[in-house]
Amino acid sequence: MTKFIIIMLSAVFINNYVLSRFLGICPFLGVSKKLNQATGMSLAVIFVMLIATAVTWPIQTYLLDPNNLGYLQTIVFILVIASLVQLVEIVLKKYIPSLHKSLGVYLPLITTNCAVLGVTILNIDEGYTFAEAMVNSLGSGLGFFLAMVMFSGVRSKLEGADIPKAFQGLPITLVAASITSLSFLGFSGVVENLFT
Repeated sequence: MTKFIIIMLSAVFINNYVLSRFLGICPFLGVSKKLNQATGMSLAVIFVMLIATAVTWPIQTYLLDPNNLGYLQTIVFILVIASLVQLVEIVLKKYIPSLHKSLGVYLPLITTNCAVLGVTILNIDEGYTFAEAMVNSLGSGLGFFLAMVMFSGVRSKLEGADIPKAFQGLPITLVAASITSLSFLGFSGVVENLFT
C-alpha cells in the first residue's frame, strides 16, 4: 500500500508530466486560458490515460513481449490512444455537447498529447505491475489536472496585469509556465522521506 501512495504522490508532484517532464505542453498552453476548458480537458486526459494504460499494458505484456515485437510498441500505443480519443470525442459529443464544443480543436490534440503516450511507455519502462501502472496513470492524470488548473489561475491573473509590450502574449505565458514549474521543485525528495 505504501508503494502505491509513493507512486501516486510522485506522479502528481515530483514527476509531473507537464511541469517536470515537459510532456503535454501543447494542451497546457492552449487550453489553460479558461478554468472550465482546463478542467474538461484534464478530465478527458485522465480518462484517456487510465483507459490507455488498461489496454496498452496487457498488449505489451501478453502480446508484444512474448512474441519479440517490442519494437512495435510506439506504433501500437499510438493507434490505441488515437482510437480511445475518438471514443471519448464521440461520447462527449453525444452526452456533453457543451464541453465538446468548448474543447473544440483541442480534444483531438489528446491523440497527439505526448503525456498520454509517455505515461503508457514509462509504465512499461519502469517495470510496473498492472496495478502500479494504473496508480501511476491516475497520479499522472491528476498531476496534469493540477498543472492545468494552477496555470489557468495564473493566466487569469495575467489578463488583468499591466504587462510590458515585449512580453505580451506568448512570452509572458512561457515565463509564467516556467515559474509555475519551479514551484514543483520543492517536492523533490519529500515523498520518499515521508515513508522512511
